[in-house]
Amino acid sequence: MTTVTVTVRIPDGWPVTEEEARAVQDALRARVEAGGSGPPPGTGRVTGVDVAYDDGRDLVAAAAVVLDGATLDVVAEATAVGSVPFPYVPGLLAFRELPAVLAALDALPCPPGLVVCDGYGLAHPRRFGLASHLGVLTGLATVGVAKNPFTFHHDDPGAARGSTSPLLAGTEEVGRVLRTQDGVKPVFVSVGHRTGLDDACAQVLAVTPRHRLPETTRRADALCRRALQEALTRH
Repeated sequence: MTTVTVTVRIPDGWPVTEEEARAVQDALRARVEAGGSGPPPGTGRVTGVDVAYDDGRDLVAAAAVVLDGATLDVVAEATAVGSVPFPYVPGLLAFRELPAVLAALDALPCPPGLVVCDGYGLAHPRRFGLASHLGVLTGLATVGVAKNPFTFHHDDPGAARGSTSPLLAGTEEVGRVLRTQDGVKPVFVSVGHRTGLDDACAQVLAVTPRHRLPETTRRADALCRRALQEALTRH
């Protein structure tokens, strides 16, 4: 399969300070649609997006990998490489990653379907993580799947695959702790945009047949790392 690779263009007016970035989050947060569902789990297309950095060389690489929801075979993939557009600030990582992710998605030869992000959606201190931000900007249905619970608390879910427990900010359920394999550390699922939490968990289980992390994330992680290494050899 041929992988399309494009150069990232930072959008005009992209925030450059923490204050500007938080103002954007405040302005866009109300547009999140925390409900709805796309094709049933195990059908349609599901796309993973992920990002790799080399801050020393000021390079970021993003990958978008489209999988067939039924077979988990790769349908299409694209990468985007460019300069890191924003400093590292906890809670504002979307401003480092989104230009590259948007460029990779735009380079795909087919619609992505549901997009699974390696990160947070509503499970974010400002209730507007990368998955929500991406969904609002594109109109796509998005889900956040994170490896840790950020600042939130939870009880451990049961040991069996598919077990869940609430991910809580005080008494507010901001996401769900999901056991994707028997006896394996859980992941942390949250709504991004245009999906509900029950559906998000079902979709994540459908693309996580053998490992802790979804195949969408595993494929996108490998591809963006490869794209970054190839870019580094050219610099």
